[in-house]
Amino acid sequence: MAKVIAIMGESGSGKTTSMQNLDPKTTFYIDADRKGLSWRGWREQYSEKKGNYLKSDDVNIVRQYIRKIAEMKNWKVVVVDTINGLMVADEMRRSKEKGYDKWVDLATCVWDLVVDCYDYRDDLTVIFTAHTQTETDDSGYRFTRIQTSGKKLNKIVLESKFTTVLLSKCVDGKYLFETRANNSTAKTPKGAFEDFEIENDIATVIKALEEF
Repeated sequence: MAKVIAIMGESGSGKTTSMQNLDPKTTFYIDADRKGLSWRGWREQYSEKKGNYLKSDDVNIVRQYIRKIAEMKNWKVVVVDTINGLMVADEMRRSKEKGYDKWVDLATCVWDLVVDCYDYRDDLTVIFTAHTQTETDDSGYRFTRIQTSGKKLNKIVLESKFTTVLLSKCVDGKYLFETRANNSTAKTPKGAFEDFEIENDIATVIKALEEF
């Protein structure tokens, strides 16, 4: 079973930057936002020419790529940045479709994309980044969660398919991850992290999760 991680946060909170310490030789980067990465020199690390970079917002293509990557043992990490890029693109491609089935199909393709990853080999880590939204439940409790397209995806709670959901944030110019819920849906396996806030280095996170 592969490890599947979600990193959620507002734009500019450090989601993409947290990937900069991953090894480009063993990391395949899927740029679903189609806007490039966010640190100096990334083009020397990731490119289609190097064979470790794909720019696509088509969820079906991304799903096929992850399946192929999982069959190639030289790849240890796959990054999909962001899952919202896939959702919005799929929604726009279906913009002329009417009715409830459109939203069911959208929810299903995103759900299946995440669920499929758990069937892949044990030494593979799949990372999905996601934008956030703030909601208020029926009791008046306000919390931050992964932003989704349509009520159907909200209802099935995408975070429920991840054992690790990190909330990225920038405080006084320092980029951090929240490891536990604090008015959010952040969570990590029990005992993986003692601190509520950690440095936003996903390579360190992966190492800490190895025993889980």
